Amino acid sequence: MNNFKFKIQDKEYNVEIVSMENTVARVNVNGEIYHVEVEEQLKISKTPTLTRPLAVPSTESTPSIAKTASPSTPLPLGLITSPLPGKVLDICVKIGDKVTIGTKVCCIEAMKMENNINSDREGTVIAIPIVKGDTVLEGDAIIELG
Repeated sequence: MNNFKFKIQDKEYNVEIVSMENTVARVNVNGEIYHVEVEEQLKISKTPTLTRPLAVPSTESTPSIAKTASPSTPLPLGLITSPLPGKVLDICVKIGDKVTIGTKVCCIEAMKMENNINSDREGTVIAIPIVKGDTVLEGDAIIELG
């Protein structure tokens, strides 16, 4: 059940709690069985103790390389789609506006957080199939570029 090592006056004891019934514990001490009366029943925790490895800072001597890369060629004209489901709070562009990569096109509320949606391509806004207050799903068209 539970194994322990005790050191009392420089003498080591290997103790195993074999069983526990009410206030009497069967204990194996260095190979001998003892019946021990406990004043209060031991509380056995079923929750494991989590241990985390010690965090060690990186010792890299060279600068890190970006994990994401900019597109080498611009994406073709087309639709800017919603990356997540939510409610449209604001539309930041109008038909005829020119947008570049990174331009904020709308704001969507998802899980009580405001999320800015930025353009991932360049072009001129030719259609806005959503209105303020609409609910959109992931992948729904929010802006059409031409």
